[in-house]
Amino acid sequence: MPTSIVSPRLLLIGGGVAREIASVMKKFALARPLIVTDPFMVSSGLVRRALDALEEAGIPFTVFSDTVPEPIDTVVETGVKLLQAEKFDCLIGFGGGSPIDTAKAMAILFAGGGQMRDYKVPAQVDFPALPIIAIPTTAGTGSETTRFTVITDTKHDEKMLIAGLAALPLAALVDYELSFTVPPRTTADTGIDALTHALEAYVSRRANPYSDAQALAALRLIGANLRTAYREPKNAHAREAMMLGATLAGLAFGNSSVALVHGMSRPIGAHFHVPHGLSNAMLLPTITRYSLPAAVARYAEAARAVGFAAAGDPDEVAADKLAEGLAQLNRELAVPSPAEYGIDPRVWEERLPLMAEQALASGSPANNPRVPDAAEIITLYRMVWASSRNQS
Repeated sequence: MPTSIVSPRLLLIGGGVAREIASVMKKFALARPLIVTDPFMVSSGLVRRALDALEEAGIPFTVFSDTVPEPIDTVVETGVKLLQAEKFDCLIGFGGGSPIDTAKAMAILFAGGGQMRDYKVPAQVDFPALPIIAIPTTAGTGSETTRFTVITDTKHDEKMLIAGLAALPLAALVDYELSFTVPPRTTADTGIDALTHALEAYVSRRANPYSDAQALAALRLIGANLRTAYREPKNAHAREAMMLGATLAGLAFGNSSVALVHGMSRPIGAHFHVPHGLSNAMLLPTITRYSLPAAVARYAEAARAVGFAAAGDPDEVAADKLAEGLAQLNRELAVPSPAEYGIDPRVWEERLPLMAEQALASGSPANNPRVPDAAEIITLYRMVWASSRNQS
């Protein structure tokens, strides 16, 4: 059975490459970008790394900075109105996963019309759209390399997975120097997000030799450097390794899939406004332990790659060390439980049936080595609520 591999046409990786944006645009004969970013990127001046280069090259641009931490459909619609009002030939997503995902969604909605919910999976957005150049500032989502975007439907409190070639960036500039100012909490959450991408890609039922190679490389980089990046924000070696690890993890799950953790994570974000990486972290130890029996050898190899198990550990031992290692990592990175985050236990409990339904509807749980039904997902949500208080 053939394997389909997708990736940006150009990946430019290294310190300072954000300043190469003008030359990248010229490679592709692009001349009028809309910059999609967030208020902090503007107020902090970080986006100037790209804007100054465009100004020096004489390239006119417009900045749209109304994005929010977890992308929503109403902001996408506002951005599309700007696209319709002026003549742009590309979008530049500058920031964390939220601006990049918002830029992707804007390109899709601008090209296809209708409403954002029209494009959620199982729909495929494989139609021509404005090209996207991604410049990530966090080592987390890997969105700069993938054909996915996640947008919240504000009417239904649902995080929608949207997939297709229209969401795949034309190019990505991966500049670790942009991550030096990322605070420890965000470093931890985005780092565990990248770790989850690599792990789920490796154990996914859709894994393949290409995604395996990227996933294992990402696990090695993230496992060896996440704690250092968290504790030493200015450590250039750790920041560079984490940015590369996140990009490789994006290539891994972009050509394999995510699985149960992501399927269950999106409803937590939609209903309780928990940042995506943090909701992944809350779930990861419990969901990994639940999934272990269905793919012991795979989880064991992942444990060795990330550094939780020794090369000579038997598979059963190594797999068990992975689950415990993930719980210990949460403790070291001060990951809060759902209760510590401030979620109302009554609201959590009453929304579990809907959350389980939304998790299954995303399609991601079907890629997991062990596939749960709705009742099992509700039980897992309850286990996360109970166990994470002891792990954090």
